[in-house]
Amino acid sequence: MKKILLLSDTHGHMDDRILHYAKQADEIWHAGDIGTLEVTDQLEAVKPLKAVYGNIDNATIRKEFPLNNRFMCEDVDVWITHIGGYPGKYSPAIKEDIKKDPPKIFISGHSHILKVMNDKTLKLLHMNPGAAGKQGFHKKRTMLRFKINGKDISDLEVIELE
Repeated sequence: MKKILLLSDTHGHMDDRILHYAKQADEIWHAGDIGTLEVTDQLEAVKPLKAVYGNIDNATIRKEFPLNNRFMCEDVDVWITHIGGYPGKYSPAIKEDIKKDPPKIFISGHSHILKVMNDKTLKLLHMNPGAAGKQGFHKKRTMLRFKINGKDISDLEVIELE
């Protein structure tokens, strides 16, 4: 079993609240718009990190992290990208690939809007953790945490910061 902390859109911001939850996880997943490598350095110092770069991330971050990160966690196929859209409105950049070979969990960031929904057509779970940083139009800073045990995804929680 793995406990996952999922965050996005830190835009260079890191604080003790984020790190508090990071320490409770087995893995941290960041869905882009990292902002600075100091953010990922602090997260990696706490737990293993999987991340992608976002549209605000510079060339240094883009060398460190991919645009798309697809991997297995336990027996669950996971795909993380920053600008991915959501069920019914996937980004043109991934639309055909996701239809051909859908993962079990599809994660994106970018919108700063927390959203978790099933795609009944592709039989996947879409997650967007909202934004954990302070920059942007969002009123609440949010992250998600959940567990993966074999093929099962459970105990999904929304974390509101501040």
